[in-house]
Amino acid sequence: MQQIRSQVTEREGLYELDAGSDVLDSPRYNHDIAPTKVQERTWNKWHITALWIGMSICVPTYTLGGVLTAYFGLSVGEALLAILLANIVVLIPLTLNAFAGTQYGIPFPVLLRSSFGIIGSNVPCLIRALVACGWFGIQTMFGGLAIHLFLGSIFEGWKALGGTGEVLGFMIFWTLNLWVVLRGAESIKWLETLSAPLLVAVGIGLLVWALPNVSLSELLAIPPKRPEGASVTGYFMAGLTAMVGFWATLSLNIPDFSRYAKSQKDQILGQIFGLPLTMFLFAALGVVMTAASVKLVGVTVSDPVSLIGHIQSPGWVALAMALIIIATLSTNTAANIVSPTNDFQNLAPKLIDRTTAVILTGLVGLALMGHELLKKLGLLMSDVSLETVYSNWLLGYSSLLGPIAGIMVVDYFIIKQQRLDLAGLYRDDVYPAWNWHGFIAFGVPVALTLMSLGSSAFNWFYSYGWFTGSALGGLIYYGLCTWRSPQAATAKTPT
Repeated sequence: MQQIRSQVTEREGLYELDAGSDVLDSPRYNHDIAPTKVQERTWNKWHITALWIGMSICVPTYTLGGVLTAYFGLSVGEALLAILLANIVVLIPLTLNAFAGTQYGIPFPVLLRSSFGIIGSNVPCLIRALVACGWFGIQTMFGGLAIHLFLGSIFEGWKALGGTGEVLGFMIFWTLNLWVVLRGAESIKWLETLSAPLLVAVGIGLLVWALPNVSLSELLAIPPKRPEGASVTGYFMAGLTAMVGFWATLSLNIPDFSRYAKSQKDQILGQIFGLPLTMFLFAALGVVMTAASVKLVGVTVSDPVSLIGHIQSPGWVALAMALIIIATLSTNTAANIVSPTNDFQNLAPKLIDRTTAVILTGLVGLALMGHELLKKLGLLMSDVSLETVYSNWLLGYSSLLGPIAGIMVVDYFIIKQQRLDLAGLYRDDVYPAWNWHGFIAFGVPVALTLMSLGSSAFNWFYSYGWFTGSALGGLIYYGLCTWRSPQAATAKTPT
């Protein structure tokens, strides 16, 4: 039987693949990770703005100010500045790595095939997937608590369940997340567009409730929790790196969403409008609310779910919890399920379809939260708080993901000059199975980061891990690709 070759067409700078049997029969292809058609790229700048508002307004964002003041030794003003600057910084890899998704309609794991190899792409994919599954579990824990408090405000008997009720809430929220993603990208687009204005209204409402009970001048005057006379630089940079790490994950897999954008202008403006200011304002709200919580409910409470749970009016609690459930659902589905779903499919596209990958993501996230669920059921004792876990995790995994971001940007914009063989990304005869340039460029900064943990003189390399890793990874990759044959590194015109 004669093989029908794939064809690539171009419309106003956007490439589209008409897959032939060479791609359709390839073990590297399935429908879910195939390039989107131009007519499927329907997200405008406001849809992408709504996506970022929906992802940014969540419980972990609310607690970021507290994390920076309690664990990184920053004052309130320094913490808020670090959050704002970090989200301006992370816009750079976000918008750059989004380019290929919009231009070629490809998701994150397929783009990685260019820099790490057709099979080698699975290594950074699984690293990203594991981090996402961990965040999925953390967010589901918050969402499950909100469902528990919501049901407890409606049914008096539910309150008596205690930790068991929280675990049941976790499983309900877990199921709801998987259901939304299984319905596809348009379902996520609809959810984010619906939730964005609701979440902004919630933030304004919480601020109106809290402001009469807190002095902003006194709040900003609180001294930082670091040694007296210590230089702010080291503490600030460590906090800045951790905050960059908050979205270091999305700076890699942003093509999973930008592949649905109408144009480069839409994805760039949508991210600029939606990310930095939303993160800053909601983190600032968290600082204000935590400071006001003593007067509002009598104790210091650092997360909004628990804070609202102290309100005595069941009606207000039910309404507030419903909105928090929507907020957490909009964050979790987009930020923490879409990426591992595509990443797991990349392992074996003919064997793992979207449904299987979504369920696998849910099971891994469930397993990672097993420790916390056992604590809720009273079957395990531990003094380690969930907030402590993810505050330390932010700094650690940002050091791991930074080199991948640097390699991706250098590969696409400098080495490949924005020219990919679209059909070749789904076959085994164009790009190498393993691109060792990518692995060396990734391995060196990761190894240096691990070594720096045991050296007080070079501990800064770990503290600034995302910055040092992304810069060094990109430089090494460029040097390796151009060392012997600069021309060989550049891909052909898309075919």
